Amino acid sequence: MKDSSIGHISHYYDKIGVAVLELTGSLKVGDSIKITKGDQEFTQTVSSMQVEHQAVKLAKKGDSVGLKVDQPVKPGAKVFKVG
Repeated sequence: MKDSSIGHISHYYDKIGVAVLELTGSLKVGDSIKITKGDQEFTQTVSSMQVEHQAVKLAKKGDSVGLKVDQPVKPGAKVFKVG
């Protein structure tokens, strides 16, 4: 099983714990993702996401996705699908 990059973080809203993910691959609710930048790295399951303020179950390449994250993230962090 290899990790495949599905995009990067372009923005983080610390008050609400939401990151904006610019997708270069597809992502669905329930997927496990790893977010990494420098020595910061964590894995989480996608519990909910939004495209243009609408809840979606599946997002595709080219979408900008609002994603609830478990930890603060920095713009430029890479996102990988795990498994």
